[in-house]
Amino acid sequence: MATRIHDNPNDPLNPDKLDPSILHDDTNYASSKIAFFQYISVAVFLFLIAGFWKLQVQNNELYSEAADRNRIKATPILAARGKILDREGRTVVDNHSSFSVYLSRENLKDDHLPAIAAGLNLDLEELKGRLHRFRSRPKYQAIVIKEELTPAEISFVESHHDPDTFPELELVHVQHRLYPRDNLLAHVIGYVGEVTEAELDLADFAKYNQGDVIGKAGIERQYNETLMGVDGQRQVVVDNKGNEREVIGYKEAEPGRSMQLTIDLDLQIVAELALEGRRGSVVAMDTRTGEVLAMVSRPAFDPNKFAGRIRQKDWDEIMNNIEKPMLNRAIQSNLAPGSTFKPLVALAALENGIIDEKTTFTCNGGMNFYGHYHHCHNKRGHGTVNLHQALAQSCDVFFYNVGSRLGIDKLAALGEIAGLGKESGIDLPFEYRGVLPSSKWKARTLRQQWFPGDTISVAIGQGYLTITPLQLAVMAGGIAAGGVWQRPHLVKDPARIEPRKSGVSMESINQVIYGMYGVVNQGGTGGVARLPGVEVCGKTGTAQLASNELLKSSSRLAAELKDNAWFVAFAPRVNPEIVVSVLYEGGGHGDQAAPIARDVMKAYFDKKNRNVNRLPTLALAPHGAKGFAN
Repeated sequence: MATRIHDNPNDPLNPDKLDPSILHDDTNYASSKIAFFQYISVAVFLFLIAGFWKLQVQNNELYSEAADRNRIKATPILAARGKILDREGRTVVDNHSSFSVYLSRENLKDDHLPAIAAGLNLDLEELKGRLHRFRSRPKYQAIVIKEELTPAEISFVESHHDPDTFPELELVHVQHRLYPRDNLLAHVIGYVGEVTEAELDLADFAKYNQGDVIGKAGIERQYNETLMGVDGQRQVVVDNKGNEREVIGYKEAEPGRSMQLTIDLDLQIVAELALEGRRGSVVAMDTRTGEVLAMVSRPAFDPNKFAGRIRQKDWDEIMNNIEKPMLNRAIQSNLAPGSTFKPLVALAALENGIIDEKTTFTCNGGMNFYGHYHHCHNKRGHGTVNLHQALAQSCDVFFYNVGSRLGIDKLAALGEIAGLGKESGIDLPFEYRGVLPSSKWKARTLRQQWFPGDTISVAIGQGYLTITPLQLAVMAGGIAAGGVWQRPHLVKDPARIEPRKSGVSMESINQVIYGMYGVVNQGGTGGVARLPGVEVCGKTGTAQLASNELLKSSSRLAAELKDNAWFVAFAPRVNPEIVVSVLYEGGGHGDQAAPIARDVMKAYFDKKNRNVNRLPTLALAPHGAKGFAN
């Protein structure tokens, strides 16, 4: 007979031998395990339900978009910036076709980076640094890693852009900025570049994204919204290997609008050549409208180096250049104007009844004022001179006396109307104000009292007074135009802004103009600016950078701090059309700057005469023809 398993009395599992309490504990233990697993199951179920709710209901659009991005690939179509033209419609800044390579970070493999960097002639660490800077941007947004690809680099991308090698690379056709050679108009045009992280923190750049190329300086920055355009996009469906299957969307880029400047390329080239090899600035402006015909600053920089992302080597070279090529001296040189300021002093004195055309002072080479001896530039003296002779010969002693009698505040009142001590309003960024001193200015700025001796220096364009070459052109142009000061501008047909009018009498203005005529045509200090057949009026200026005592103490300082040469001129004498101001840093004497202004004015009138001589023939042009041939 078969024995049951539990019949063995020695078997510990024999139920007859088990303690009832043990059986009760086992039952509780099993029940607790079952309950635990039930709770776990419910929790998992609730978690899945919550995830389903979040996926399908709460964030349906977000996850649908993410899913689409896994199968939809978007390639940017970059908008071409608008062209920049001169006043006659000639192209100054253009675009040219090139290729850039973009990197998609969604399917980027880090071990691909060394080979990609080598194939594109990139520094690996710089490439990694760029990827790090873009880490906060969504990964589905590709980033540009190199522009202006060479044919060899284009071949590298085309031959390696496939699912098995470097699917993260994308070749994009772009219109790259093309600037004139030889730094022509560099400071006026400015340049474009990639927006920086620091700029993105500023309110002015809030609308841009990292990687956007924007105007950084000059016209490119001032009119960036007009020139920039709107990028387009090409959308395609891709499979899990990145192969294109279907084009599902295509939005054309909207190119930026072209912009016409007031600059005359012919005058600009002449001005640049005249200043070549020198440090300084030239500004030519139409006295009747405020249109800037030429604006030069030297030394200059090459905007093409900035057109994409400037190389660190080029940046360091520019920033470490002691001659400051990035400084637009036309609107950013805050310097004493020397004797070019004297016409305004004379005009203020005439209007305030301090002098008239018969007033004379005797110059013996210098004079004592308030316990200090002030020299004239002519150590032998000019003898007894009236206003006309004082302007023509630039007699300092005459203007010391005028300034002492006039006082600083009356002089500052007219200077403010003439546009000194404030921005001119020209359509360029980063213009400097200069300094137009007054008793209030000194109390507010230096917390000091204005002393009569301070006026003596200002009366000859020294002391606290500083201006820019553009301000000098505006000041002299307003005198030439009969006391009407136009707002200077660089873009054709701006919104009309009423000029400032001083209310000074034409009698006073004509006396000042007659003195400036004598500077050039009657044996004055600016005779080298004479032009046959054109009545040129001008004023030379020599401005010290340090005191005579300091310069005498060191021959090295005397060489390094050589006087600045200034010259301002307008023509013709009656119904003037053009005003030209010149700053020649370290030029020594104002007559060294005069030939530069002469060359620019000659180019203006030569061109005008050529066009006038063509008029009879061109009058036969078809009805509706625009402008004249070059």
